[in-house]
Amino acid sequence: MGKEISALQLGIVWRRLTGLMDEVAQTFVRTSFSVVVRENWDLACSLMDADGRVFAQSSRSIPSFLGTMPRTLQAMLQKHPQHSLEPGDVLISNDPWLGTGHLNDITMVRPIFRGRELVAFVGSTFHTVDIGGAPSPFAKDSYEEGLCIPILKIVRRGEENTDVISFLQENLREPNETLGDIRAQFAAYDLAQTKLLNLLQQEGIDDLKRVTDSILSRSELSMRKMLEAIPDGECTDQVTADGFDKPLTICCSIKKTGSDILVDFAGTDPQIDKPINSVYNFTFAYSAYAIKCAFDPGSPNNDGGLRPLTLLAPEGSLVNPTRPAPVWGRHLSGHYLPFVIFGALSKIIPDKVIADSGSPIWNVYFKGVDRSNRKFVKMFFMSGGYGARAHSDGPACLSFPTNIANNPIEQFENQTPMLMTEKSLITDSGGAGMYRGGMGQRLSFQSLSPEPLTFMIRHERIKYPPRGFLGGVDGRLGVDLLDGTRIPGKSVTTINKGQIVTFETPGGGGMFSPLKRDPKALARDLQDGVVSAQSAQKEYGLSGTQVEALVSVAKRNEA
Repeated sequence: MGKEISALQLGIVWRRLTGLMDEVAQTFVRTSFSVVVRENWDLACSLMDADGRVFAQSSRSIPSFLGTMPRTLQAMLQKHPQHSLEPGDVLISNDPWLGTGHLNDITMVRPIFRGRELVAFVGSTFHTVDIGGAPSPFAKDSYEEGLCIPILKIVRRGEENTDVISFLQENLREPNETLGDIRAQFAAYDLAQTKLLNLLQQEGIDDLKRVTDSILSRSELSMRKMLEAIPDGECTDQVTADGFDKPLTICCSIKKTGSDILVDFAGTDPQIDKPINSVYNFTFAYSAYAIKCAFDPGSPNNDGGLRPLTLLAPEGSLVNPTRPAPVWGRHLSGHYLPFVIFGALSKIIPDKVIADSGSPIWNVYFKGVDRSNRKFVKMFFMSGGYGARAHSDGPACLSFPTNIANNPIEQFENQTPMLMTEKSLITDSGGAGMYRGGMGQRLSFQSLSPEPLTFMIRHERIKYPPRGFLGGVDGRLGVDLLDGTRIPGKSVTTINKGQIVTFETPGGGGMFSPLKRDPKALARDLQDGVVSAQSAQKEYGLSGTQVEALVSVAKRNEA
């Protein structure tokens, strides 16, 4: 048996492990090829112990990836048991039902050996813009959505598996970009192994499992203490998604008993033959994330904090579909899950949740021929407004529940034959309230290509707005326009040279009654153009004279 580790040393090791994974993630980003990884940070890096339990992760990462990675590893170990793994091996898969829920996310895991002993696994997941096939918002099954990589060894004993590399190259439009990102992770794994083994030696740790047991048990205890501080009870909520031919309903009931919490999505609509279905892994990840945010946001993320959670999702439903359901746009249902959970919890812990944000995340795929006469597929993320918090306004144009970073405009213009003609905040887009929802944004793209381009969108909150909570007003609906004419939020459209496509992202919902808003805050909103005079009268109950007085006060304060 290894020696006992003190609480002081455990704290030091824990911080060092987090710093180690942040350095690993930075290495991946710095050596990556794609904008999605380098600028958007659509990735996650984790350390798992020999039992496959996440005990350390990169601080900046996508919540869903961290929630799904240990489940992916368990599936990998069923096909490649520990005794069949060797130093330098790397496992790969993008199977939606084993991973993060759609083919564009590739997960890889490398075992870390100390001598002949397998002591840990380092894993990472990243989003690739192209995975072959012809992904569409109208795909009927997952076979239409691209290349499915079964669980394979992409690296054997430190040497790339040329068979796997070859079938990736033959199925991707931009293989250099995707393979560049994959190889960037190999470099990050080398760093993770070196740093972890050095840490174990420097700290005199003979048995890493003792350390991970302590980390996970302390995280579990932290979550249970937070849950015990809340009275037992049950609460429910449901949210309506735009859907396709008809709206879709996601139902949620939550039962909190002692230090345990049950989340049940019974009553949610059945899966459909459109790519909006959220596999169980993705559903679990974003449900766990919401519970973590509401009850114990301050402690580090790992498997221990998830032990008090039980999740039920009816098989064959929108939030637990069976193969081969189309799942490419699984975020179109999965990103609603934190809000239906927050909606239920707002009835018992209103100070711990946020109102609906202008999400699921908006993005657009542009496809065509670039200035070098090469085919391209590029994606652009567009965040809506953040929901109001119980103590402050929601920020503008910040993504939630995912935490994708914004695209640099100049870089996008350099890579595509397009010009961004507008990027501005939308007045009155944030829902009114004692605390106001975050503003949405307007983004316009003009085609400069002599050849027709196509763009694909799959946007929600076009018909049903982000909800305000506890008396707060709903956020503004999103809008998609081509040359000023409205187009469907889920569509594939051709754009010719000179035409302009405009996307207006939804605003966040407000929190509590607008009549309770601080007049000074409203005066600033009026002065800054966040709220119009008409909205101040309609939503905040002011007269024209009162609005003029507030604007005058704001101007004097500014002077």
